[in-house]
Amino acid sequence: MVEEKYTKEEMKTIRNGVIALIVILIGVFITISHNASIKGHGDGSTYNIYASFGRTDGLNVGDVVRLSGVNIGRVTAAELDKNFRTKLTLEIDDKYKIPDDSSASIISFGLIGGKYVEIDVGGSEDYLQPDSTIGFTQDAMVLEELLDRIISLGKSKRAKQVSENTQVKGDGNE
Repeated sequence: MVEEKYTKEEMKTIRNGVIALIVILIGVFITISHNASIKGHGDGSTYNIYASFGRTDGLNVGDVVRLSGVNIGRVTAAELDKNFRTKLTLEIDDKYKIPDDSSASIISFGLIGGKYVEIDVGGSEDYLQPDSTIGFTQDAMVLEELLDRIISLGKSKRAKQVSENTQVKGDGNE
């Protein structure tokens, strides 16, 4: 029987493959446990409220609804209304009462993370009733649009500096 030994290069490749597999498995475990913590809230009694957005890019049914950094519910449905705005159904845990002048925004977990709905609490002493609608909303910011805005601002600032430098040089030559 011939005994095969791996070269150093082959061992390095195998080790890198095992490390990559472990990292992927850890990522899957974290994702699954994060989703389980989002879905497991309260004693099961909830109520629905609605919010309409012009853009919900990256937000999905099942994503979390947060208030002051605490998970209070989840998105249970998304549909287009007659004005082509996205109407979200937000399922909120009964133990959380939301003032009726609160607002809702679509926020990103990070540059490449998912999105969630953040409720910004208003100051009213009256609360949203089940099946009512949040009146104030802020659409999702698309990363590409944000980068385009930053680049445009940089270009315009650069053009302004070049223009000012040209004017200063031109004034000194006269």
